[in-house]
Amino acid sequence: MAGTILLVFLFLKFTMPSLLPSFQDVLDAALRLEGIAHRTPVLQSASLNAQLQAQVFIKCENFQRMGAFKFRGGFNALAKLSQAQRQAGVVAYSSGNHAQAVALSARILGVPATIFMPHDASPAKLAATQGYGAEVIGYDRYTEDASAKALQLAHQKGLTFIPPFDHADVLAGQGTAALELFDEVGELDALFVCLGGGGLLSGSALAAKARSPHCKIYGVEPEAGNDTQQSFRKGERVKIATPVTIADGAQTPMVGAITFEIIKALVDDIHTVTDSQLIETMRFYAERMKMVVEPTGCLSLAAAVQAAATLRGQRVGVIISGGNVDLARFAQLLAS
Repeated sequence: MAGTILLVFLFLKFTMPSLLPSFQDVLDAALRLEGIAHRTPVLQSASLNAQLQAQVFIKCENFQRMGAFKFRGGFNALAKLSQAQRQAGVVAYSSGNHAQAVALSARILGVPATIFMPHDASPAKLAATQGYGAEVIGYDRYTEDASAKALQLAHQKGLTFIPPFDHADVLAGQGTAALELFDEVGELDALFVCLGGGGLLSGSALAAKARSPHCKIYGVEPEAGNDTQQSFRKGERVKIATPVTIADGAQTPMVGAITFEIIKALVDDIHTVTDSQLIETMRFYAERMKMVVEPTGCLSLAAAVQAAATLRGQRVGVIISGGNVDLARFAQLLAS
C-alpha cells in the first residue's frame, strides 16, 4: 500500500502542472524548436483528393528528426529543464518514438538519458535510441508497468521523468506540428490526428482552436485499443488491457490525465480503424506518395478515408505521426 501511495505521489510530482497548457505554450514551444526541429512538408495527392472529393493536406511528420513528431515534445520538455536537472539526467519509457525523441534531445542538450523500452520494441527503434547515446532498460509491456519503473528510478537517482504524452511541455511541443500546418495552408474544416496517449491530439487541438476555430478535430486510435473513445463517450478515463495491434505507438491502455482534459474540452470525436485499414493506408502512402509510414502514422488518413462521405468539398488536414518501421516488417505487412 505504501508503495502505491509513493508512486501516486511521484506521478503527481513529476507530471501534473498547476494549470493546463494553453496555445501560448505551443507558441513558446515553437520558438524553442525553431532551427532545431525540421519544418516538415505538407503534401497533397491528386488521387486522394479525387477519391475523397476534398482537398486533403498531409502534414508529414515521418520526415521529422528521428522520424516522428515526438522529437518536438521531447526537445521542448528537455530544453525547459534547469541546469541542475540537466546534469542529473532524465528517464522515460516508450515503445520507440518517444524513446528516440528523448535520446536525441538529450544528446543535443548534453543530458544523460535512461529509457525503458519493451522487449518486443522495433529493432530499428531500439538501435536508434541506443545510437543516440541513451541507456536502455527492457521490460515486458504486457505484464510490467513501465511508468512505475521510470518513476521509481527517477526517485532513486534524482532524475527528471519525461512521460511520453501526459506532460504539459511535451504536448505543447507536439502541438507545433499542427501549428505549422495551419500557418502554411490556412483554416481547415476538419483535422484528423493519430492518437495513443493523447499528446499529439491535445497539442494539435490547442493549435486548431486558435488558428481555425471552426475546424472539427478528430482523434484516431486502433479499434483494438479504443480506450480514449470509451473515455470520451463516458466522460472519464477508462483503462483497458494493453491492446494487440500493429500500431505499436498507440498501444496505450489509458489516455493521459492532462491530455484527456484538453480532449474533452476541444475535440469533436474519436474514430477507430482496424489493422487491415492501416495496412491499406501504408500501401497507399508507399505506392501513390512514395513514403514509408509506420502503422501508427496511418491512423489519421485511414479514418479520413473511412469518413469520406462526410468530407466532400471540405479542406481536410491529416497529420502523419511517424515513419519508424523496420523495413522487413514493412514489407511483411504490405505483402499480407
